Amino acid sequence: MNVKIADLMKEQVVTAQPHHTLDHVRKMMSRNKVHVIPVVGSDEELHGIVSSSDLLDDVKGGSLVSQVMTKKVYNVPQYEDVHIAARVMRNHHVHHVVVTHEQKVVGILSAFDLLRLVEDHRFVMKGAPTPSTRRPKARR
Repeated sequence: MNVKIADLMKEQVVTAQPHHTLDHVRKMMSRNKVHVIPVVGSDEELHGIVSSSDLLDDVKGGSLVSQVMTKKVYNVPQYEDVHIAARVMRNHHVHHVVVTHEQKVVGILSAFDLLRLVEDHRFVMKGAPTPSTRRPKARR
């Protein structure tokens, strides 16, 4: 299986900037039917991420994105194999990773995107290891 992250990622990424308000981000999420929005600077470089669960807390709609965004964002290069993204998601218990190219946001990949591999039968599970046919050495 040589499926690359670029083959599965969503290229149309809705982004926010740190100075946007939470009301604005809520509307963007609702309008675009997304649950996470990467936060980028004017240089399009990744600064953080806001998820719908970040907006559940008791925060005012006029608050800035920079006040609630998660600054530690897991990102993966678009040219990597998808197993890298799956490992990052599993190891860090996240449902989305931001896809980057030369430090710029170019896509987003969710756990649901990875499930498409199974659904489309592009993922083939490896068989269990076969037992060894060598005889154990005699003890002296």
